[in-house]
Parts: sequence; structure tokens; C-alpha cells
Amino acid sequence: MPPHILIVDDDAATREAVGMLLRAEGYAVSEAADGREAVLRLRADGPHRVVLLDLMMPVMDGWQFLEARKRDPELARSPVVLFSAVGNIHLAAVRALGADDAIQKPVAAEDLLGAIRRYCGPPTT
Repeated sequence: MPPHILIVDDDAATREAVGMLLRAEGYAVSEAADGREAVLRLRADGPHRVVLLDLMMPVMDGWQFLEARKRDPELARSPVVLFSAVGNIHLAAVRALGADDAIQKPVAAEDLLGAIRRYCGPPTT
């Protein structure tokens, strides 16, 4: 079974484009439009190999998701890569927020795939 990635972003076009790229590379992909939907999906489906998390979203933003993740060991089982247009976030700050890594939008496809491979390895078919 290929590694499963959860894309959490309120922008449907971003979710679709990133999802298409990851599926084309052989990864399994789920999507959530906000942090609350991501929490529900992770609780229903179990851990994913990585969560790509936008910060600026309605309902439950990325910071609120990270706070929920700190309180819930089940959510904490999935590594989180911040995927945001928010200015330069340094790795130490990312880890202090409770995330594992960060990439800034807009991102080149190879940089995105590099981040995914750090946590998932190459997809298995």
C-alpha cells in the first residue's frame, strides 16, 4: 500500500493541484479543507505518513490544529509539514509550534516531493 498523505488547505485548487502531483508520483492522498476536518479524518482513518498543513484557514486554522495535536497522542502519530505562504518560518520555530518541517508556498514540485520523501520515502506500488 502506498504511503498516505493528508493535504489540509482551505484552497480547493491547491488541494487539487498538490493531490494530482502526489497521486501521479504514486502516493495515496486524502484532503481536508480545515483543521477540524483534518482532526476528524485522522481520528476516523488513523495516522497518515505525513500531514501537509496550511496555517491560514477558517473554522480551525493550522495553529489550532497543532494545539489539538499536542493534546491528542493519536493525532501526534502523523508528522506535520507546514505548507504555508506565511513568511519565512525557521525550523526551530516550526518545531516549537509542534510541526516537524515547513515548506513555503509557492513551492516547486521537486521541493514538495523532496519534503514528502523525507517522511514517506518513495511510494510503493
